[in-house]
Amino acid sequence: MSKQDLRRIEVLTEVLAGQRTTGSAASILNMSVRQTQRLLKRYQDGGGAALIHKARGRTASNRINVGIRDYALELVRQNYRDFGPTLAAEALRGRHGLEVSRETLRKWMVESGVWLSRKQRRSFHQPRLRREHYGELIQIDGSEHRWFEERAAPCTLLVFIDDATSKLMQLRFVPSESTDSYFQALRGYLQSHGCPVAFYSDKHSVFRIQRRDAKGGQGMTQFGRALAELNIEILCANSSQAKGRVERVNRTLQDRLVKDLRLAGVSDIDTANEFLSGFVERFNERFAIHAAKPDNLHRPLNVSAGRLNDILCYREQRYIGAQLSFHYDRKQIILERNEISESLAGKYVELYDNADGPLEVRWNGVSLPYRVFSKDQRVNHTAIVENKRLGHALALVKAQQDLRLTTRVMTNSEKGGYRKRPRKIYKQQMAIEAAMEVPAS
Repeated sequence: MSKQDLRRIEVLTEVLAGQRTTGSAASILNMSVRQTQRLLKRYQDGGGAALIHKARGRTASNRINVGIRDYALELVRQNYRDFGPTLAAEALRGRHGLEVSRETLRKWMVESGVWLSRKQRRSFHQPRLRREHYGELIQIDGSEHRWFEERAAPCTLLVFIDDATSKLMQLRFVPSESTDSYFQALRGYLQSHGCPVAFYSDKHSVFRIQRRDAKGGQGMTQFGRALAELNIEILCANSSQAKGRVERVNRTLQDRLVKDLRLAGVSDIDTANEFLSGFVERFNERFAIHAAKPDNLHRPLNVSAGRLNDILCYREQRYIGAQLSFHYDRKQIILERNEISESLAGKYVELYDNADGPLEVRWNGVSLPYRVFSKDQRVNHTAIVENKRLGHALALVKAQQDLRLTTRVMTNSEKGGYRKRPRKIYKQQMAIEAAMEVPAS
């Protein structure tokens, strides 16, 4: 019996005992007085079992035949085992002429174990314990968001957080995630805290070479090369849940920091970077905790300013051709002739490309003078742009399109040197020449 049936028995028993009227029972059972009287008579004649609906337990009149169910499931097992219910229902209808609704097929597949529901497919990640020492592991990530809401375009916030204490170590607003932006943030981190044991990041191309057959770079990115020279390890997480501490603080910052920037009236990246120092101090007082062990594993940055500039920049090697030139970043670099450069044909030179300074070409530590022949500077056609840099790349393309001039196509006559002269009228020309010949009186 259902709860509704038991409730009816209780109320009808009170009516038969004279404790309640039929009208009162009808009101409680939410039915008419006439229907209540019918139920009361059935209860008197047959007891509580007579109140159960006569259709209960019977097969539905529109129930699909069991043979059709088995046939549909067999087709799914043999041909569409990795299909979802929606796609499998479309395949059965289109390929086999078997009309079964998506929801009916989903129930059949779940009951037979062919398909797992969303709840059954849910995976659980084992929580990882914090590191015990401050400075042992620093999680880094970039969070693209409308940090200035509608006051400015979206940008990216680079976040450095200590795994042991949840302390914000470094925040920096940048247009997008790139090697240059991480170099700038890393410089500020090293100057403020020193060198940690390791950084923990995602698989962004700034940190990890995606292609196994990539040429050059000694198997590491520019950022990885810089960390190797500083004796800092870089580790990549296999999933976003593995670096959950920085992911969770990103969500917190997208709430708190956005509102603080609004209240402070900050609407641009430069002003926001100045604002961040005070915000980080307040945030750490509120949310940072103590490490399990008191040791600080940061090492002092025993590197001069000039050496640090050489580390935190793009560094590549280029082959010098017979004309003492090479190509880099869509530019042709031509070395000025001198005693050193004239002997470099067929050899490799080192390039130091710093975002804050000009490109420098060196040979055995000696800087070489050069001149640049620049090609059309634009985002390359069909260039590969990652999702995290798409907004910044589109803004750059839009700016280039606005500045680009429309080229006028020359005719073949113009290419040959022909220039159109204004039309002359013969009579007017004769009158002008005659007037010029009349002597003055």
